[in-house]
Amino acid sequence: MRYNECVRILGIETSCDETAVCLIEGTGVFGADFTFKILGNSLASQAALHAQYGGVFPNLAKREHAKNLVPMLEVTLREAGNLHPHKGESFVLQRTLLCRILEREPELHERLPVFLGKYGKPDVDAIAVTHGPGLEPALWVGINFAKALSLIWDVPIVAVDHMEGHILSAMIEERGKEFSIFNFQFPVLALLISGGHTELVLSREWRRYERIGETRDDAAGEAFDKVARLIDLSYPGGPEISRLAKEAREKNIVPDFKFTRPMRHDKGFDFSFSGLKTAVRTLYESKGPSLKDAPRTVLEEFKMQIAREFEDTVADVLIEKTMRAVEEFGVNTIVVGGGVSANDHIRLRLAEALAESGNLTALLMPPKELATDNAIMIALAGYFHALNKEFTAPELLTANGNLRL
Repeated sequence: MRYNECVRILGIETSCDETAVCLIEGTGVFGADFTFKILGNSLASQAALHAQYGGVFPNLAKREHAKNLVPMLEVTLREAGNLHPHKGESFVLQRTLLCRILEREPELHERLPVFLGKYGKPDVDAIAVTHGPGLEPALWVGINFAKALSLIWDVPIVAVDHMEGHILSAMIEERGKEFSIFNFQFPVLALLISGGHTELVLSREWRRYERIGETRDDAAGEAFDKVARLIDLSYPGGPEISRLAKEAREKNIVPDFKFTRPMRHDKGFDFSFSGLKTAVRTLYESKGPSLKDAPRTVLEEFKMQIAREFEDTVADVLIEKTMRAVEEFGVNTIVVGGGVSANDHIRLRLAEALAESGNLTALLMPPKELATDNAIMIALAGYFHALNKEFTAPELLTANGNLRL
């Protein structure tokens, strides 16, 4: 693969409860001359299925990924105009290996051979698949799917770090029907906030990462979901907390209590949200029962106060740590990634903090549709690895739920 050629990457994402498949076509190296097109893209959320558990149930996520991947691949390739009936190709010789790869994926074992018998090899140069971090049962489905396609299509695999994908998703700039990378300057500080991660990552050059801060317990997104459960809101809890907090601000409902901003003034850049969750539980358990016999609006207003103060507390801590890191490390660009980066209040507060400081640091945030897990960011990260021929032998590719940048 050469940088001046069009390179097509199939992206596969199954790290948690979104199944995603996409096909992109890119040209150029990282920088001003790089552009890419999204040829086909499919995404299926399992949020409604996991609501009954109040969170993601790993084995259910694994099963749903296995059910969804083949039909989503077909939809993606058809959208890309890259779904072709096979021309007498046969994978009889590889069938034994294929069965071995899929022996722990019964749903894939049932569906994928039918697909491969019906359609020929598409125009794909490499397959990019998330190999961590995430839920290992879910990761393995995507990895085994990628291995099977690699075997039959004879294309290489790129193993992608999910969090690098989130960083890149914030750097995307839309230009008509094409996309490029924003023009920015290093050093870059990435604030990564999701259900499983809250960390500050410093990058002084492309694809060199130094973690300068991380959560010591609950991640921000995890705290949002747990607090929502504590005050009897539906899953996923983050959007519900934000909805109530927004309503409280619009109605000028001001909390008559304050939560401690955990580790806000600590000299380091680590985070901790477990104590904040405990504070919410203590408050709700002490006051909530007395409000259950009150008019419904009284209990709802109490929940709005909690949601507003909780969201304000999280935002205060994230912004305090980020702004101090900007000053200490001479950061020129802030990148925000991960599912919680879709939170309107946090996005607004961070932008306001930068404006008020007079700091000229650029702020890059993903469009909301790319803030949550998706295959576009995986294919994009995979593209740059593929250009450098950083492929992984299928037999060496494994899931790593605790993978770190």
